[in-house]
Amino acid sequence: MPKSILFRSLCRLLVVALLAGPMAPAMAGMIGTDRAIAPASSIDQRSTVVAMLERSDVATQLQSQGIDPMAAKARVASMTDAEVASLAGRIDAAPAGAASGWAIAAVVAVVVWYLYFR
Repeated sequence: MPKSILFRSLCRLLVVALLAGPMAPAMAGMIGTDRAIAPASSIDQRSTVVAMLERSDVATQLQSQGIDPMAAKARVASMTDAEVASLAGRIDAAPAGAASGWAIAAVVAVVVWYLYFR
């Protein structure tokens, strides 16, 4: 059974394309647990800060300070992981019963204000 000229030409073209393409070696290595868990903890911390901004009392305090809650969420989205970690740490470190919603909103407002005028 003779093969067509088109089939032979296609095979030759594919062989040349495979041989001419760059052949890079695969690289693999072990990573530490801290590097594997870091993206997940960053997402958790960012969701903590966003959840705080979504609370009605915090949104009310932000609006009373002249800050749009949607703009604050956009600013949190543009923050680096280190800044989010710092802010989430402050939120987690706040005493549960002693801190009012105003105090938390003030902390968020100050951080957003700092990032805005930086």
